[in-house]
Amino acid sequence: MLFNSSAFFLFFGIFFVLYFLTRGKLRLVVMLVSSYVFYAWWDWRFLSLIIVSTLVDYWVGMHVARTDNQAVRKRLLLLSLAVNLGLLGFFKYFNFFIDSTATFLTLFGMQPNLHTLRIILPVGISFYTFQTLSYTIDIYRRNLEPETLLLRFAVFVAFFPQLVAGPIVRASLFLPQLHQDHRFDPQRFLQGFTLVVWGYFLKVGLADSIALIVDIVYATPQQFTSSALLAGTFFYTFQIYGDFCGYSSIAIGIAHILGFDFGINFFKPYFATTMSEFWRRWHISLSTWLRDYLYIPLGGSRHGKWHTYRNIMITMLLGGLWHGAAMHFVVWGGLHGAFLIIQNQIIKPYGRLLDWLRCPKIIRTALALFIVFAIACLTRIFFRAQSMDDALLIGKKIFLLEDFSLYQIRYKLHVVKGLFLIAFMTFIDILDEKYDFLFRVSEKPWLFVIFISVLLWLIFLFGNFFANAFIYFVF
Repeated sequence: MLFNSSAFFLFFGIFFVLYFLTRGKLRLVVMLVSSYVFYAWWDWRFLSLIIVSTLVDYWVGMHVARTDNQAVRKRLLLLSLAVNLGLLGFFKYFNFFIDSTATFLTLFGMQPNLHTLRIILPVGISFYTFQTLSYTIDIYRRNLEPETLLLRFAVFVAFFPQLVAGPIVRASLFLPQLHQDHRFDPQRFLQGFTLVVWGYFLKVGLADSIALIVDIVYATPQQFTSSALLAGTFFYTFQIYGDFCGYSSIAIGIAHILGFDFGINFFKPYFATTMSEFWRRWHISLSTWLRDYLYIPLGGSRHGKWHTYRNIMITMLLGGLWHGAAMHFVVWGGLHGAFLIIQNQIIKPYGRLLDWLRCPKIIRTALALFIVFAIACLTRIFFRAQSMDDALLIGKKIFLLEDFSLYQIRYKLHVVKGLFLIAFMTFIDILDEKYDFLFRVSEKPWLFVIFISVLLWLIFLFGNFFANAFIYFVF
């Protein structure tokens, strides 16, 4: 079920009433059944994967906490890893590894006849797999006590707002909140409603509106000039932000209305002045997950710079592979890893050079913002392209400025509309960065009414209402 569908509005209206009419275990039943209905709306068969993951990690968590035998604890943790990563690996990466193996063998003159399978990728499997893994790992590390009530743990795994595209909510944050019966709070409702409407603007008003330009350009890149490809790449950078941040805002806003705090998943990433800051602002729940459960266990930055660079690259390559089972996602992750390493090498000499040039602070900040945004924008070529060949072709055309001409950019009306929507979003992001605008706007009724009215007007005027799926559903 999509947030931007009429079915969801009916679903949430019924759920909202039932949720606040119930208490205790009955409320947990309402939450679990509703979440399963929400997921089964797409394909009921894949509910079995969520249930298997839930049962395995509940059982593992209970038994890991009960024993002090380190060998037993490790075997139980390996069981959780094997089940969760095994399911993820089969459904998401089986064909990728088969194709990669075949390609590798052809380099040695072999002609392998390896067969792939017609596997449907279950929506949200990357998200709920990481969420349950963090639970068992935290218990193994003795950072978390296990949840004793299976019903409550099942709700933690399957809660519908963040089930299919995050944020990846840690058990240490969410489970304690499930022990409380949250009552309806008008102020929380207004704050959450603001986030929800803002999320719909980002998704329906902005992302789906500019998707037309991106989809056409990237469908047949060989037919477009460098200027059109650059415009398509620029708009995709904002499309994916609007799409994913929009989903996160709706999910976090719904949870806030219901009494739960999920934290934030995006914090104005295009305001970052370094690549490391960019990753502290972009998809925060994933970047912190990779930091805590991959980068730090690998050794982090504790054993010298070369080990640090190795750990950065491994983390970013696997982060790229998490996003999609294709080589261009791996390259995207590798490029970000390379830029993080380069940043560590040059940031001090670069700062000394600007000091020597007596560069004003405002110029430094503007230059840093531009460099980070340009890197984020151009690396998106590999993220959006349908294949490595397309990505290389687009990159070649843009960097060589083949037939560059602003006059040749098509759909100029859509471009102007897109630039206006991006400018409006940036203006609100600036207010939110400085004044926490999206949470404080509900404190003044007149401002709340004006802001919500403007958002709704922009959504209905510019929005795409064809219930387009969220981009991260395929990850």
